[in-house]
Amino acid sequence: MQLLRKIAFPISLIYALVVYVRNYLYDVGIWSSKTFDTPTICIGNLSVGGTGKTPMVELLISALKDTHKIAVLSRGYRRKSKGFGLASPKSTVEDLGDEPYQIYTKFPEITVAVDADRRNGISILEDKIKPDLILLDDAFQHRKVKPDFSILLTAYDTIYTEDWYLPTGNLRDSKKAAKRADVIVVTKCPPEMSVDERKAVTDQLNPMEGQRVLFSYLVYDTNLKGSKADVSLHGLNNRKITLVTGIANPAPLVSFLEKEKMVFEHLAYADHHFFTPKELVALNSKEVVLTTEKDFMRLNNRVENLFYIQVAHMFFDDGRSTLKALLEELMKKDC
Repeated sequence: MQLLRKIAFPISLIYALVVYVRNYLYDVGIWSSKTFDTPTICIGNLSVGGTGKTPMVELLISALKDTHKIAVLSRGYRRKSKGFGLASPKSTVEDLGDEPYQIYTKFPEITVAVDADRRNGISILEDKIKPDLILLDDAFQHRKVKPDFSILLTAYDTIYTEDWYLPTGNLRDSKKAAKRADVIVVTKCPPEMSVDERKAVTDQLNPMEGQRVLFSYLVYDTNLKGSKADVSLHGLNNRKITLVTGIANPAPLVSFLEKEKMVFEHLAYADHHFFTPKELVALNSKEVVLTTEKDFMRLNNRVENLFYIQVAHMFFDDGRSTLKALLEELMKKDC
């Protein structure tokens, strides 16, 4: 795969040119970005997946839902429906896509909508729901909408300053696009990361004046949730575990399980993978299937002895309160 990526370098130059021209047309106003009356917060990245966008959206929901009427708008990647869709108790993962379905399942009290056309989605939400705040999931490249506040995520082990454009690298947007962010969050850091190490990464990112750089690491819940019952992670020690992942970067989860001395086989699938009947038969032959929360949304009620492990961002120092304060200040300005 690495050899193929190197061979594809000329294609990456063409891709980079297309990205540059597209951004230039928006930057100079030839193509227009629309603003809306409702405050909008964009959560996104410059690369393809693997930075923890969904856990970050869930963190923002948890921080703001008690004081603000929140709506989440997502593209609904790989859903089998078209156009605008509003989550309801009758919605399925095929209707919404796995990530919006996960968010709605966890926070049924908020509004979750899907629409590939973010302008259309926001307009419908303003007309029908009238939220105080709209969270735009994975919308950093969607420049037809100009958000009021942008949170850019970059994973510690693949920081965008060291990356290159698709298909040779993982960048889907220009590194210079980072200047549009109000906050840059370096995710998936080592939990023991020192202050000096964080300063070195901040210097590498070279933030603009006024940009904040925050750092977070992943925390896995050892109380596993199951389709029929819950169990502790180490309660599975004497059973044959099959780890099933359909996410962009399962390495942090695999590393965590190995540190916990868990013994398992790992079946890795592509991000957002919808499992075939043949694959489901094979998974049902396993003694215990452990998966991510996102994958659980696609496997629940289809695989026996299924459990998932929850993950959340934990900020270093006062990063969470800093981010919440910035968002509360945004809401005050729009009141």
